[in-house]
Amino acid sequence: MITRVNPDTLHQNPAYSQAAIIEPSARLVYVGGQNAVNQHGEIVGDNISDQTVQAMNNVVAALEACGASLKDVFKMTIYIVQGQPLQEGFMAAQQFQDLSTHPPTISGIFVAGLAHPDFLIEIEVVAAVRS
Repeated sequence: MITRVNPDTLHQNPAYSQAAIIEPSARLVYVGGQNAVNQHGEIVGDNISDQTVQAMNNVVAALEACGASLKDVFKMTIYIVQGQPLQEGFMAAQQFQDLSTHPPTISGIFVAGLAHPDFLIEIEVVAAVRS
């Protein structure tokens, strides 16, 4: 249902795919930007690593509520507050999926700030599941 495309004419990176093709019969699941807030509305962590883990936990919970999983994700957009160490956030996110097997397409965007001044990262995804 999801065909990940990495043409030989583009850089090959195990952390992400260059493109993705979704079959027309797929049901798309859009997960809005998730940040480091737990189910009680409390911000978890004061560093990019801890906040990434919480944001990813929230992404997983939202996907599961829609009958999907991280394996169904084909597009991920990550918003990171300027000045945060990107590599630390990436390392924290790796524990959630084997990025070298079925990596989604990923866009990372540095921003001046997010909805709350203590948020360091926000992650949104799009997944495709069989209808």
